[in-house]
Amino acid sequence: MFKSARSFVVMGLITLVAVLCVSSMAVAAPEITLKFAGQSPADHPGTELMKEIAKEVAEESSGRIEIKVYPANQLGDYTLVYEEQIRGTIDMSCISVPSQFDPRMELVYINGYVRDYEDAKRVFAPEGWLFNKMNEFNERLGVKLLGFYIEGMIGTGSTKPAKDPLDPSVNKEVLIRVPNMDVYKLAAEAMGYRTVTIPYADVYQSMQTGVCNGMNGFPVAAAYTMLGDVIKYWYMTNYSIECLNYMISGKTWEKLSPEDRQIITVAVSRAAAKSIEMAKSMDEHYMTLMKEKGIEVFTYNREQLAPIAEASASTWQKLEKNMTKELMDEFRKELAPK
Repeated sequence: MFKSARSFVVMGLITLVAVLCVSSMAVAAPEITLKFAGQSPADHPGTELMKEIAKEVAEESSGRIEIKVYPANQLGDYTLVYEEQIRGTIDMSCISVPSQFDPRMELVYINGYVRDYEDAKRVFAPEGWLFNKMNEFNERLGVKLLGFYIEGMIGTGSTKPAKDPLDPSVNKEVLIRVPNMDVYKLAAEAMGYRTVTIPYADVYQSMQTGVCNGMNGFPVAAAYTMLGDVIKYWYMTNYSIECLNYMISGKTWEKLSPEDRQIITVAVSRAAAKSIEMAKSMDEHYMTLMKEKGIEVFTYNREQLAPIAEASASTWQKLEKNMTKELMDEFRKELAPK
């Protein structure tokens, strides 16, 4: 009889533990699962920040909101991801913003208005002029901007030395690859370079085979990791800044409660601010690696870079064709260096 009683107690405890475990699992099960698409590699700092956002949102929502991170274009390239956000089949993203839906989206890529990271903190602040303007364009398409991910300042890399790199009036005698955007092409030519448009994936081979002698459009980390074996010179001219966009589908946003919107907004804003500090450190780290690899690295102070920034700014009027004069007038008023 004693054994029967003991067995009964043991079975009761097992049943109680099982019930508690099931209850715990039921409480922890997410009520909302969001797909978060990224274009950076799985081990990239940008992807790590995406994971931090997912973790913070899960913690602050007590596990109700689960964000699944898909890096390295796993859900498609940035143009496809953006389209899917419009449809609501992808919830969130950290990607380049495509301009084919609205040419004014290239506003964020204009050269010459961010000269250092102190500028970046001001220009890319949440609810600043640029944030509100870019959000306005996105919302018209059914997507909401949540914040900016700053990857790093952009310079120029080459296989041959550029002639008088700080004097825009001098022909640099270097043919450089530029992204297929007027903002980059016009600024590079204003700085004294000849330009050619080459797809991002083909830049290494093009520089290796002499199709071009250099490239623009790469922040320091990308230049080193992707082109470190081919570039011989790096000019840290800070003429532009690599900026991705944290976004969420408007259809997803409408389904969220005000409390959940706040949780996501705070987590993204924290990551966006952190990205600026990380970017500065990354620039310095990868320029050190460049030097160790034998690449000649040239850095300059803000005063030395003034002619480059002014040359880039001299092209802004030519952007009015696609971006409209009204927008560019507002841009100059708000963001032109004082």
